[in-house]
Amino acid sequence: MRSMGGLRLGSIAGIEIRADWSLLIIFALITVALATGLFPNWHPRWSIADYWLTALAAAVLFFSSVLVHELSHALVGRERGVQIRRITLFIFGGVAQMENEPPSWRAELAMAIVGPITSLVIGVVCVGLVALMARGLPIDPNNPRPWIAALGPLPSLLLWLGPMNILLALFNIVPGFPLDGGRVLRAMLWGATGSFAVATRWASRAGQGFAWFLMASGFTMLLGLRLPLFGGGFVNGLWLICIGWFLNNAAMLSYQQLLVRRSLEHVPAGRLMQTHFVRADPDMPVATLVDEHVMGSGQRAFPVEAHGRFLGIVSLPDLQKRARNQWEHTAVREIMTPAAALAVLTPQQDALTALELIASRGVSQLPVVQNGELLGLIRREDILKWLSLHTIDQAGTTLAT
Repeated sequence: MRSMGGLRLGSIAGIEIRADWSLLIIFALITVALATGLFPNWHPRWSIADYWLTALAAAVLFFSSVLVHELSHALVGRERGVQIRRITLFIFGGVAQMENEPPSWRAELAMAIVGPITSLVIGVVCVGLVALMARGLPIDPNNPRPWIAALGPLPSLLLWLGPMNILLALFNIVPGFPLDGGRVLRAMLWGATGSFAVATRWASRAGQGFAWFLMASGFTMLLGLRLPLFGGGFVNGLWLICIGWFLNNAAMLSYQQLLVRRSLEHVPAGRLMQTHFVRADPDMPVATLVDEHVMGSGQRAFPVEAHGRFLGIVSLPDLQKRARNQWEHTAVREIMTPAAALAVLTPQQDALTALELIASRGVSQLPVVQNGELLGLIRREDILKWLSLHTIDQAGTTLAT
């Protein structure tokens, strides 16, 4: 429910595509690893330019395939009633930002399973293209190095990209939430129990269990031991720990977000808004506002009204629009943010919408307005107070705010 940062890459099928700045880290690591490690090992006679250009193309195509993976989720989800407005690529892959939860377990299942299937298809197609391009080249199954060395840049790139997508599909199908396999598990538990909340809790715990397994494996590898499937090495162990830590946090956060959504989506903003606060006259000098109201209260934003009509809000940052020696001769209306530029709520809108708007706008409160009349202010702390008192999971543990 927070605003995603990063670089906007464009939009596809009405879905905004963004790249988190952390993506640059893994992009650089993949490029350097391929250009200085794998490709020189495969092709010792290539030029340095061949290594780096092929590595750069491989990194671009890998994240393009991750984007296609996420787009498959988004497009199938949209067909089944799930609104996806943004996909963000980041250091561990990609995430589709959903506006609402799937309406049924069948919709969840279809949306979850299509991602791994897409990655698997991409991987198989890449491997198949390598086989076609290398047709006629003799290969010794016991010593494939001469066959690999005879490949050009494109088939070599595809020879790396294909297995990487197959591994991506296999990794995502692990039944640990919020991986795709965890969402498949949630869909099946949802269908079996009839409870979306119970299914999310169990799937989240499965995700945390898998995350702790990865972290424990990583620590074992840091001690110098080799493990089946994972192998050994300090760097590989460190990566497993990082991935496990990320998955553990993501699993907990996913369940907490469900609790927050369920606690707020049917609570009207009018129920949580504050109605006792200082209101400013638009013709009041800024100096009077500061001396009589700002300094004497903990209020940080002051609604501006005239004849019962809501005109805007003046907040502490607005005071900086004029020098201190001009406050006596500056009216509040000259520095306020007008109502037309504000995000406002009606008292019937739910508190979840309020929290999402507060997060996306980077503000601390929102005015609640009906027919041009200000009814109250709903603040972030009012919503968090409600959550601390009402957001309780199935085990009876209050959600920390």
